[in-house]
Amino acid sequence: MTNPRTEIEIMQSWNPADKPLVSVMCITFNHEHYIEQAIQGFLIQETNFPFEIIIHDDASTDKTSKIVHEYANKYPEIIRPIFQNENQYSQGKKPPSIVVPQCKGKYIAVCEGDDFWTDEKKLQIQVDFLEDNPDYVISGHDAFIIDEDGNHIKDSKLPNNHKRDYSGEELIMDKAWILTMSWVYRNIIKDYAPERNMVKNGDNFFISIIGHYGKSKYHPEIKPAGYHVHPGGIWSMLSDQDKRDSKINTWFWIYRYYTRIGEEKYAKHFWFRYLVNVVTSAPSSVLLKELLNRWLQLRSKIFPKVDFGKD
Repeated sequence: MTNPRTEIEIMQSWNPADKPLVSVMCITFNHEHYIEQAIQGFLIQETNFPFEIIIHDDASTDKTSKIVHEYANKYPEIIRPIFQNENQYSQGKKPPSIVVPQCKGKYIAVCEGDDFWTDEKKLQIQVDFLEDNPDYVISGHDAFIIDEDGNHIKDSKLPNNHKRDYSGEELIMDKAWILTMSWVYRNIIKDYAPERNMVKNGDNFFISIIGHYGKSKYHPEIKPAGYHVHPGGIWSMLSDQDKRDSKINTWFWIYRYYTRIGEEKYAKHFWFRYLVNVVTSAPSSVLLKELLNRWLQLRSKIFPKVDFGKD
């Protein structure tokens, strides 16, 4: 990756009177070995429109905040840091619920502090497409996988059958896979569903919600981003069983969300998905105990206890 341009060089093709068209949202925590590469991936972007970079550091205990400070001081017109004194994630507050209200852009681009972009035209390509196609609400692209030492593990993180566009209905039904670090989407969701705070990985939840506003676009022409697998990765280091349990929990809370807002069709869809996966993944002893409890509850309703009392 080339050395980042100066702030003046980045902004020379912008109209100073325009507000940021894109807000780059970067969530980071203890990413001292990766955050600089992420920031440089933002700064190589070549656009004919202004963009801002909002970096939320969730009270890192390593050198992450120091690195963010240094870049914010060098690029004061572009980078807006948010530093937390106490970790918000551990208190059940998801960083996007804090950052998104601060985003000025018509579009939001996402990249966490341990991922990075490689294509200088990424933002321009995705924004141009969304500007020309109002029936699309989000776009994305592929990524390659590397380990904490930079060793190349896999050329493509995205399975071939997911390298395509999706309808809004497919997004809502959680049938899509759009890599988070590749997202550029319309900044149109103003109400942060409180149910999203109950899940570990809110990506599926978000995609389901934004599917109500349009379709998704896959960009094969954009160079893949970089996705780090490392011990500090909250999601990447989970076991397959933990990931499945997390998804089951997510489907439950999406069900609760659609129930609350009165979307019965989608509530039923996610309730069925939740129930099927609970049944197929739970140990037989747990299922038998649950069936017994249900049977006892049913029996008490059909055959209520009769109290003959005293004569």
